[in-house]
This record gives sequence, C-alpha cells and structure tokens, in this order.
Amino acid sequence: MGEEKRVHLSKKAPEAYAALRSFSTTVGRLAADAGIDARLREIVQIHASQLNGCAYCVRVHVDAAVKAGLDADVIAQIATWRESGVFDDRERAALELTESFTFIHEDGIPDDVYDQAGGILSEQEYVALSWVLVAINAFNRVAIAGRYPVPPRAGTLAAVAPDAAPAATTTPRAPHDHGEQSA
Repeated sequence: MGEEKRVHLSKKAPEAYAALRSFSTTVGRLAADAGIDARLREIVQIHASQLNGCAYCVRVHVDAAVKAGLDADVIAQIATWRESGVFDDRERAALELTESFTFIHEDGIPDDVYDQAGGILSEQEYVALSWVLVAINAFNRVAIAGRYPVPPRAGTLAAVAPDAAPAATTTPRAPHDHGEQSA
C-alpha cells in the first residue's frame, strides 16, 4: 500500500478510536488521582514515543509538556536521561519503567526494574504509570500505522534549512488527541 492508500485506523473505525480516547481520559484521571503530575506523565509519554519512533506523538506530548511547564532543556534531556542530572529518582524510575513497557516483548518487566520502581513509587503510582504507558504505546501504534505526518511548523522551515523542501500541506486525517487529561 502506498502513502496515498494508507488506511487511517482512527478514521476507518472512529468508534474504536473514541474508545481509546475515552480509555486515555480514564487513565489520565487515574494518574492524577495517584499523584502523577502532568510533568511526569508527559516525560514518560515523550520517551515512549521516542523509543517507538512516533514523531507525531512526540510532537503532541512535547506541546503538552511545554504547557505543563517543562522547558526545552528538560525535554531535550529525556532521550539521554541516564546521562543527565535533570531528573529526580522518581522520574528516573518512571523512565526505566517506560523502557520496560515499551520493549516488553524482550523480557517483560524485569525484576530489577520492578523492584526499583516499587522502592520509589507507591503501588498506586506504579499502577497509574503502567496504564499511562499502555495507553501511549497504543496511540503510538495507531499513529505509526497510519503514518501521521509531522510537517515543519509554520515559520520554522527557513530557520531549519534555507534549501529544505517546502512544508507539507497535508494534515492528519484524524486528530491524535488524548482528551483534556492526556494519559
């Protein structure tokens, strides 16, 4: 199937996508009730999206992270969190958990990761973060399967490269929106 004939799951089965969005909203409430603030939610969702190679979800969650008060330095450090000093122990445990959930097919959640997270996060926080990670990994798969485009933002093309190709004029056929409280 070529780019023109790519099926967008969210458009072709809107009831399923609506259920995923509803699930994500529920997960967002669960996370908030567990004390998982927007900063931590966005950090793990950006990292899962980076690991999965979902540029669309990275953009969505970088925008949400900025709204949650994260600055460019913290956002840029997410990909190199092990070498960075900008994350506290709780965030490090959550980032480690993110990697285990994203690559769960390799070893499940290894005992050392589970024990480390359990030593830092409460059970309620662990459960909430786990559901956040299940949700973002699902959204990553929908956006990647549909090849949701990530064109340059208006006004940024010239700053990136003066000889770059013109900006794409296409937009995603279905919004990637987690609702008011993103998972």
